[in-house]
Amino acid sequence: MLSSNDMTIPKGTLINVATVTVGSLVGLTLKHLFSPEMESIVFQGLGLGTILIGIKLALRCPEGYMLHVIFSLILGGILGQWIALDSLIQDFSAFLKSMISNEDTGFSEGLVTAFLLFCIGSMTVIGSIEEGLTGNRELLMVKSTLDGFSAIFLTSTFGIGVLFSTIPLLIFQGGLTLGAKKISNFLDNDMLDGLTSVGGVLILGISINILKLGHIPLENLLPGLIIILLGIKLFPRKNNIKAVPKAL
Repeated sequence: MLSSNDMTIPKGTLINVATVTVGSLVGLTLKHLFSPEMESIVFQGLGLGTILIGIKLALRCPEGYMLHVIFSLILGGILGQWIALDSLIQDFSAFLKSMISNEDTGFSEGLVTAFLLFCIGSMTVIGSIEEGLTGNRELLMVKSTLDGFSAIFLTSTFGIGVLFSTIPLLIFQGGLTLGAKKISNFLDNDMLDGLTSVGGVLILGISINILKLGHIPLENLLPGLIIILLGIKLFPRKNNIKAVPKAL
């Protein structure tokens, strides 16, 4: 049984924030040491690796929910464009940059890219809920280690914006832990897989931007992550509702 103190402190997320912070600081050091040629090859390697991650996650689409994923991206894009979510994120990034007197042009891209890579996926959701329900942080410890190493390469590519992704990371992941009981009652496995699949498609969009194959305004597609949950909840495929295991 968890004590009240344990229930209110998402320690796994705080450790995750710490590893990303350390990894980002190491990445900033390496970024200053890289020649333009070295920076270019790191950029390309990261882009190709991101394709692999995106495909793996996108293929988690639950059976019978392909249209849910597609319409979530479309409706999410319409909503994001309507509220100008990209401008809001740019303004937030500009505010952070002014606070630290930074002129890094890739600040916003680094922040959004890191947030998607660190926070989208079943490891984040299950690990956070598991900590909130049982106090078990093992999955988040594994995730923290992976994120710390990833932050090195992300920061060496995008710059200090990756470091500030710890702000939405703390809010999102910590919020999942604090609200674990209610969230576990709301989510089922199909919703979790659908969320992971939409996130995977967005990560594929990241790879397109990194490799300069085009430009996708990913910020405006972020509402799709909420719409997929509502879509599967409200319009489930018959005889395909599986609750998230309470062991989480």
